[in-house]
Amino acid sequence: MTSAMPASRTIRLGTRASALATAQSGMIARTLEEAAAAAGERVGVELVPVRTQGDVDPSSLARLGGVGAFAAALRMALLDGHCDLAVHSFKDLPTAPVDGLRVWAVPRREDPFDALCARNGWGLDDLPRGARVGTGSPRRAAQLLLRRPDLRIVDIRGNVPTRLSRVLGAGVWPDGPLGARQPDLDGVVLAMAGLNRLGLTAHVTEAFDEDVMLPAAAQGALAVEARIDADPLLTSLLTTLDHAATRAEAVAERAVMGGLEAGCAAPVGALARADERGLVLDAAVISVRGTEAVRSRLRATDLGDAEALGHRVASELLAQGAGGIADLRATKPHRSEAGQ
Repeated sequence: MTSAMPASRTIRLGTRASALATAQSGMIARTLEEAAAAAGERVGVELVPVRTQGDVDPSSLARLGGVGAFAAALRMALLDGHCDLAVHSFKDLPTAPVDGLRVWAVPRREDPFDALCARNGWGLDDLPRGARVGTGSPRRAAQLLLRRPDLRIVDIRGNVPTRLSRVLGAGVWPDGPLGARQPDLDGVVLAMAGLNRLGLTAHVTEAFDEDVMLPAAAQGALAVEARIDADPLLTSLLTTLDHAATRAEAVAERAVMGGLEAGCAAPVGALARADERGLVLDAAVISVRGTEAVRSRLRATDLGDAEALGHRVASELLAQGAGGIADLRATKPHRSEAGQ
């Protein structure tokens, strides 16, 4: 990033090289530079691309060890001193902490929900019987099948434009063509946050709410991570980015995953909402074929009780038999095409 005058200090921000990761990191970089300028500091933020296993391995994301595959290289770059901070999609960050690192900031959340991008302007209920819908997420697949058991769910990988190209063909997006392949799907399910950040919301044919599809824990939220011993200037700038309500929501949702001891491919959805009365948390576990589901919704009156709320919801889900309807420790999809 650039500043109005030469920077007296450069902060290195590690990021994946994908368009979405770069957009997210660029937003954080600009905000940090603005915060520094407001504090009378001349700081520049340099984006440092970090190639991750998840970017280069062509196999399914969940078979890479899931969410941890995208976070591990960034965390190693932090610990090795190759960068000063890293921006993660919070949903991609394993729930277990890493010695020497800390999430210093959770900025205000983007839209947490998922959306359908389908041919012919179809919504979920409009899709023809047996339509092929792409997603790399067992959570999304299970909830699609819960509502539409006739759908054929196709496991897909790739960045957002690549996934869209499987529905739209080459198409066009703000940075160029979506891709060169022929469309082979009737629709794909993607996160609204990513579509928003890439300027691709025009392709949304149905934006889901919690009644149709609960999002992944911390979906739409970013986590800005740095070393525990980061210098005071950096940590003071990072604290200006932190949004208390978003952090509480993410903590509660991730505590559900922790309480369930859920793996990266477990079909679990969770959504917390902070309001004037505290925090309400809604979570569900769905069988991979969408034939069964258990759900819990509880409230806490204090944002500081977010983690305890998540554990309470997890306990209630387990009491309802969550462990019997889904493999909660799943780290890979059961099959690449389901619901046939």
